Amino acid sequence: QVQLQESGGGSVQAGGSLRLSCAASRRIVGINEMAWYRQAPGKERELVARITAGGSTNYADSVKGRFTVSRDNVKTAVYLQMNRLKPEDTAVYECNVKGVVVVNVEGAQREYDYWGQGTQVTVSS
Repeated sequence: QVQLQESGGGSVQAGGSLRLSCAASRRIVGINEMAWYRQAPGKERELVARITAGGSTNYADSVKGRFTVSRDNVKTAVYLQMNRLKPEDTAVYECNVKGVVVVNVEGAQREYDYWGQGTQVTVSS
């Protein structure tokens, strides 16, 4: 079973920056996308940023221009550079990896959807 481990969370004042990292316990093949989600108390989980296998990215409107997602395919890692942080960015941030792997010689495929444990980001005003 693959494990994803996030790091880099913490407390920062508004306007500050943090860089989140997420690394897999082993190399993962067949990745379709790597993403960051967040969940604030009392709110639903939301997509923050996504990067596809082809390198395309998309962001939640609330973080466009402030956050940047990137990846390291060799290490199977994904990063989130967060600048100009706001109090409303306070949440638990989770990384996610989705993809497909071939499971036998007949070519049968299985989808996978891995999640990290989450890292807390707290932004004070």
